[in-house]
Amino acid sequence: MTARAAVSVACANIALAKYWGKADERENLPAVPSLSLTLAGLATRTRVEVDSALGEDEVALDGAPARGRALDRVVGVLEELRKLRGARLFARVTSSNDFPTASGLASSASGFAALALAGAGAFGLDLEPEAVSALARRASASAARSVFGGYVALEAGAQSAERVLSGDAFPLRMVVALTASGPKSVGSTEGMLRTAATSPYYRPWVDDAPRVYRAVREAVLLRDLGALGPAVEASALRMHASMFAAEPPIVYFTPATLAAMQAVRDLRARGTLAFYTMDAGPHVKVLAAPADADAVAEALRATRGVERVVVCAPGPDATLEVE
Repeated sequence: MTARAAVSVACANIALAKYWGKADERENLPAVPSLSLTLAGLATRTRVEVDSALGEDEVALDGAPARGRALDRVVGVLEELRKLRGARLFARVTSSNDFPTASGLASSASGFAALALAGAGAFGLDLEPEAVSALARRASASAARSVFGGYVALEAGAQSAERVLSGDAFPLRMVVALTASGPKSVGSTEGMLRTAATSPYYRPWVDDAPRVYRAVREAVLLRDLGALGPAVEASALRMHASMFAAEPPIVYFTPATLAAMQAVRDLRARGTLAFYTMDAGPHVKVLAAPADADAVAEALRATRGVERVVVCAPGPDATLEVE
């Protein structure tokens, strides 16, 4: 094998029922079930070239050489691919996002889903989507969900994600309000481990999360935004409550985050069905019907501190092209 390359594009996903906490840190298995919506318009493009002339992996992320933990996580996925291929081959990886990286917009989810799929193609492995999902999960649990489009679930302790419903079957919009620039203050893995180790609210979060997940899943299957929205907000707020009580506290919210949340509540008070969620970061994502998406976007753009607004439809499965 001299050289073989593959390119994959995967979209970010935003959890409606949140994942926060690890049941098994070494295997990177989630402590709670989660359900997400994959989003068109927030994508990672990754090219992996396996070259027998290489003596080590070469990795560039958003145009810069990867270092430290970012490099280690990519190499970890490549090591798994080498084991599956049964050959000590190295790869050249180039990956870029069309949205801010490491800021709470699920760039690790789309990034590692794209890496797993492109890597499998470049190493000449014919993996089923579930196997690609399991491979991506080892680097980022939420990446397991970005292998699939539409509404996707990752059960507690699961190796891989599963599709719950296609995006076309319940074509909501996610209106994303970017409320800060640059990387977030605390990485997700560090935040989860600190919350689990120090927050008195972590165990109640883990115990209650399956109930909220079931409510989210049922509302998705019923295509009922009115039932889905309150469960989505409850999941996000309870996850953040567990972080607030960590030592030291983990607070991702900015004044603009709070202002955007209030703007959504004001819209609802005026009769627009819109519901917010926040991941481990300062940005606010708002779930709404397609007919209301423009009004939601206008309200968020008018909110002090909101830097940019992106309206996203449900996104597709990750795609692969072998060169």
